[in-house]
Amino acid sequence: MPFNNLVAVCLTYVIVLFSVAFVAERRAQRRRLRFLRSPVIYTLSLSIYCTAWTFYGAVGYAARSGLEFLTIYLGPTLIFVGWWWVLRKLVRIGRTHRVTSIADLISSRYGKSNTLGVIVTLMSVAAATPYIALQLQSVTLSFGVFAAGTPEGWALPDQGATALWIAGGLAIFTILFGTRNLDANERHHGVVTAIALEAVVKLVALVAVGVFVVWGLGGGPIDMLSRIDASKIAEWDLHPGRFAGLTFVSAAAILTLPRMFQVLVVENVDERHLATASWAFPAYLMLMSLFVVPIAVMGLERMPEGANPDLFVLTLPLSEGQGKLALLAFLGGFSSATSMVIVAAIALATMVSNHIVTPLWLALRREGPRAQGDVRGLVLASRRVSIIAVLAMGYAYYRMSGGSEALAAIGLIAFVGAAQVLPALIGGIFWRGATHVGAAAGLVIGFALWAYTLFLPSVGDAGLIPQIVLDHGLFGFEWLRPHALFGIAGLDPLLHALFWSLLFNTLAFLVFSMLSFPGPMERLQGVAFVNIYDQSPAARSWVQGGAEAEDLLSMSQRILGAEPAQHFFQAQAAGQGKAGFLPDTTPDFLARLERKLAGSVGASTAHAMIAQLTGGTSVSMQDLIAVAGETAEAKEYTARLEAKSEELARVARALREANDKLQDLSVQKDSFLSQISHELRTPMTSIRAFSEILMEPDLPDSMRAQYAEIIHEEARRLTRLLDDLLDLSVLENRRAQLNVSVANLHDLINRAVQSASSTQPERAFRIERDFPTEHMPIFTDADRLVQVMINLISNARKYCDAEKAVLRIEVKRRGKRVQIDFIDNGAGIPKKSQKLIFEKFARLTDQSRAGSAGLGLAICREIMTNLGGTIDYVPGQGGAAFRISLPLRRSDQRAPSDQPSESAALSR
Repeated sequence: MPFNNLVAVCLTYVIVLFSVAFVAERRAQRRRLRFLRSPVIYTLSLSIYCTAWTFYGAVGYAARSGLEFLTIYLGPTLIFVGWWWVLRKLVRIGRTHRVTSIADLISSRYGKSNTLGVIVTLMSVAAATPYIALQLQSVTLSFGVFAAGTPEGWALPDQGATALWIAGGLAIFTILFGTRNLDANERHHGVVTAIALEAVVKLVALVAVGVFVVWGLGGGPIDMLSRIDASKIAEWDLHPGRFAGLTFVSAAAILTLPRMFQVLVVENVDERHLATASWAFPAYLMLMSLFVVPIAVMGLERMPEGANPDLFVLTLPLSEGQGKLALLAFLGGFSSATSMVIVAAIALATMVSNHIVTPLWLALRREGPRAQGDVRGLVLASRRVSIIAVLAMGYAYYRMSGGSEALAAIGLIAFVGAAQVLPALIGGIFWRGATHVGAAAGLVIGFALWAYTLFLPSVGDAGLIPQIVLDHGLFGFEWLRPHALFGIAGLDPLLHALFWSLLFNTLAFLVFSMLSFPGPMERLQGVAFVNIYDQSPAARSWVQGGAEAEDLLSMSQRILGAEPAQHFFQAQAAGQGKAGFLPDTTPDFLARLERKLAGSVGASTAHAMIAQLTGGTSVSMQDLIAVAGETAEAKEYTARLEAKSEELARVARALREANDKLQDLSVQKDSFLSQISHELRTPMTSIRAFSEILMEPDLPDSMRAQYAEIIHEEARRLTRLLDDLLDLSVLENRRAQLNVSVANLHDLINRAVQSASSTQPERAFRIERDFPTEHMPIFTDADRLVQVMINLISNARKYCDAEKAVLRIEVKRRGKRVQIDFIDNGAGIPKKSQKLIFEKFARLTDQSRAGSAGLGLAICREIMTNLGGTIDYVPGQGGAAFRISLPLRRSDQRAPSDQPSESAALSR
C-alpha cells in the first residue's frame, strides 16, 4: 500500500477518535450519560491492558518462547475470575475516598502521607517509561513495514523522527481530552469512549488476521492444528518457575499499573459493572489470544529467515497481497499503542501534579491556602506539562535503548517495576497494622533493586551502568552483580529481579511496620480502608477547628471554581439546617470538604491545605479512641447517639439562630417605629408650620412662594415613603401587575448604570463589565428588573469603602436562567448583618449616610420573587457581592413558592 495513503488513513482515524471523544464530552456536559456509563463501555476501557505488546508482541513471544505468551493473559484472568473481591474493595475505597490515582490511594491509606505519594509517583513514572517506549517502538516498526514504498517528500529521516511525531500527536490528544476538568475524580468520558472504540478496532483487526491465516492460508482448523503440531512451538519446554513468575507479575500488573488503576478504579461509575467485567474482560482476552499461535506458526513457515516475528500480524497479510487487511491490522496495532499511552499519561500527570507540583507550591507560598492565586490554572498547567514530560521520557528511553529489544522483554520490565507497589497496596487494604514507615521502606528498597537489577541494565549501551559493574559487581564485589545478586547466578534475569526486589520489598514492609507505631490519622485511615464495608462515608478525621468558613470557601473556590464551591457549601449548610448561610466548620463538614478537594488535588494535599487553615486540628489519639468502637454493639450505640446528638444540636442551633434573628428583628422593629414616626412627623411638622405661616395676611409674595415650595417638597417626600410601603405590601401579597416584554439584557444594565450615576456623582467610581456576555434576550418586566439593578449599583456607590471603588458586573447564562453578579472591592458586609440585609427597614449605617428608610433590598427581594427569580448575598468574593438570578423566558417562571434559589446566599 502506498505510504501516502497510509498517512491519510491514519489522519482520518485520528479525526474519528477526536470526533468520538468530542461527542462523548458534549453528551456528558448535557448529562446524557446512560450509554457512557454502561458496563460495556467500562469493560471495553479495560482493554488498555492489551497494548502493542499483546497485539504485536504476543505473536513474536509465541514464535520465540512457545506457549509462555499465555502468562500475559492468564494473570489478569485469574484476578478477574478468582480475585474480583479484591477489585471490588479497591473500587469501593476509591469511590468512598475520592481516590485519583494509585499514588493517591497509597498516600491516603498511610495517614495521607505525601512522601509516600511522591515515592509511588516517581516509581510509576520510571516503570511506565519503558512501556511507553514499547508503544512508540511498535508503531514506528509498523510504519517501517509500509515505508518501502514511501514517495520522496513523505519519508522521514529515520525511525526516531517517526517516533517523535507519534509522541507529539499523542501528547496533543491527551492534553485536549485528558485535562479538560481539574477534578481528576470526574470521569474522562471522551477519552474512555474513544478507548472503547479502539478496543473494538484492535479486536476486530486481530481476529480478522487470524481468520485469514487459519482459513485463507492454513486450510482450516484441522490443517492448522497439524501445522502447529509440526512447528517448533510444539517443542516448547515448560519451565514451571518462569511460567508461574510471569503469571504472577501479569496478575500484579492489573492491580498496580497506573493506567489500569485509572480505568479500573477512577473511571468506574458503578461498582456493579465489575460483575459484568469479571466474565466479559476474560472473554475479551481469550479472543485476543485465540489466533496468536496460528499467526506465529504461519509466519515462521512463510516469512523469510530473519523476519521480525513481532510484525507477523502485518507482514503476513502484506506478503499475501492483502493490503486492506494489513491496513486494518495496522490500525489495530495503532489503537493498542495509542490507548495505552493516552491513559497512562493522564494517570501519571495527575500523580505528578497532585503529589509533587501542588505540594511544592503550597510549601513555597508563605500564606499557604489563604494565598491569592489561581490554583486550578497551576494544576491544569502542571498536568499538561507532565503529559509532555512523560512522553518525552518514553521517547528518550526508546532512543537510548536503541529500539532493538523484543517488545515482550520491554513490557515485562515495566510489569516488574509496577509490581513493587503490590505489598504496600495489598497490605494496606487488608492489614490494619501496616504503617507508612514500613510502606516507604518496602517501596524504596524494592524500587532500588528493580532499577539496579533490571531497569538500568536494559538501557543497553547508554552507559547508565558501567560495563565493569555488570561484569564484576558494584565496587568490585562479585555478589553485587546486577544479574547475579548475592552470588546466585544462572537465573533468568527477569525472575532474578522479580524475586529479589519483591522479597526485600515485602520483608522491609513487614519488619518496619511491626517495629513502628502508626499515628492517629494513620490508624483512623487503616480502619477506614480495611473495614471499608463497615465504615460510614462521613467517618470523622477532624475535631472542631478554628477555621473560618469564609477562608475555606475562598480556598475551595480557587481549586474547584467559584460555582461548584458555592454549590457545595450551600448544600452542606442546608444539611446543617442553615440554608442560606455558610455551614459550621464541624468535623463532618471538614471531612466532606477534604474528600471534595481530594478529587482535584489528591488526598494528602487536600488534607494539608485544610490542616493549615484549621491550625492543624486533625484528629488526636483521644478522638480516635472515642470514635473507633471495637464491637458491633458499641458501633451501633455510638451511631444512634451521634445521630441524636447531631439532630439535637441542629435543632438547638436553629432555635438559637431564630431567637437571635427575632431579637435583631425586634430591635429593627423598634427602630422602624421610631424611624417611621420620625419620617412621617418631620414632613407633617414642616407642612403644618409653613401652612400656619402662609395664613398670615401680610406675608410677602416672595416668601409665600418659597414656603409653598417647601410644603410641596415635604409632601412629595411623604408620598415617596408611603409609595414604598404600598409597593412593598403589593409585592409581598403577589398582587403586582407585571408588564412582561422582551428586552436586551445589555440595554437594561445600561439603563441601570445611567440612572444610578446620580448617586454621589462627585465620587470616583469605576464599573467593570463584559459587554459580549450581556447581549441576550430576556422576557421579563424590564422596569422592575432595572429597579433592582439601580438599587444594587446605588448601594455600591454609597457604601463601598475602598479608596478606589470598583464594581464588577458579571453575567453568566445557566441553562434557561441568567445569573447577574454585582461585586465591589470594599470590605463587604459583616457576618452578623448578612442575615438581616433583606429585612424591611434594615440599615447597616447611620441615617444620614443611608438617606432612606431601609426598604430598598426588601423591595428588591420581593420584586425578584415576583419575577420568578432570586436575589442573594454571596460571601467570600473579596467585597460585597449580590447575585440576582431569573429565568430568560416568562414561560419558565413558576410560582414563587416553588422557585428554587439557584445560588442561595451563603452567609454565616
